[in-house]
Amino acid sequence: MKRITIPSCLVLLLCLGGSSLAEQSSQQAIDSVLAGRFRWIAGPPLVFPVESAADTYFSVKDPSFVRHGDRWHLFCTVRGKARSHQVEYLSFADWNTAKDEARREFLRIMPGYYCAPQVFYFRPHKKWYLLYQTSDPAAKELRPACSTTDDVAKPASWSKPRLLYDAKPEGVKGWIDFWVICDADHAYLFFTSLDGRMWRARTRLADFPAGFGEPEVCLRGDIFEASHTYRLQGLDKYLTIVEAQAGPRRYYKAYLADRLDGPWQPLADTQQKPFAAPGNVRFSGPRWTDSFSHGELIRSVEDETMQVDPARLRFVFQGVKQEDAQGKVYGQIPWRLGLLEAE
Repeated sequence: MKRITIPSCLVLLLCLGGSSLAEQSSQQAIDSVLAGRFRWIAGPPLVFPVESAADTYFSVKDPSFVRHGDRWHLFCTVRGKARSHQVEYLSFADWNTAKDEARREFLRIMPGYYCAPQVFYFRPHKKWYLLYQTSDPAAKELRPACSTTDDVAKPASWSKPRLLYDAKPEGVKGWIDFWVICDADHAYLFFTSLDGRMWRARTRLADFPAGFGEPEVCLRGDIFEASHTYRLQGLDKYLTIVEAQAGPRRYYKAYLADRLDGPWQPLADTQQKPFAAPGNVRFSGPRWTDSFSHGELIRSVEDETMQVDPARLRFVFQGVKQEDAQGKVYGQIPWRLGLLEAE
């Protein structure tokens, strides 16, 4: 057989052409994000509640995670019969094998109510932080709290809760689903209040996790809960995604800002033009959800800057089919975790 030799100049042109196509594809993906055009492919559910003789577990929810040491470290809320709210830790190499191969362990931070975690590495302290909401039995209200560890892979090493506020700020009737993101000077705390408002407070980076000031409303709209804010890598812009309601179903909206202390502009904020909803998601297999609820984007960093790659968005969320939720009290709805990949 005659051997065909490809001239080196042609090889170079082919390589350059492939690189150019990849760059063009990445730019198209970024342009779609900035225009609020989102389309997703959904795979099957990936994480289910653990089976145990100790309790009846109904759902796994509120995922937060980082990639560290060639493994995913996932923290999520688990709803059970004996204990209504607690946080479970899972570690696995690949999302597609999480269902069968994940190491799982409940955190023992506290015996009572705590849930809706956010995990990140805070570089100034060289520590891992877990932010979550907990209940104050004396005041009968939710509070934002945090724990720290030197090793994210050791679930027993998290410190006891430290409250971010000594008392609930005046003017905030309800608050839920707390989220921290930092720029070069400040740490910002975002949360929602289940009434169409998203709030913002901040403290100097040097004072974190103390020193948060009086929260202010930074966004009003048809929004509900689970707001998460990210820096778009390579762009001087920030993306907030926030959960909304469509009857009994849930979906996600998106807003854009130039600064964390600046105004948020609608990006994909309707059912007709959403961030993630039944209308812009197609399934690679059987449809297993028609709600896209409390989810988190896969970050390109593990630190407090919360950066995501706008050219490759991936969204881990909790989902359920309406027929599976029908007639159940909220705590018994069988939420599962799945993954959306930008199409």
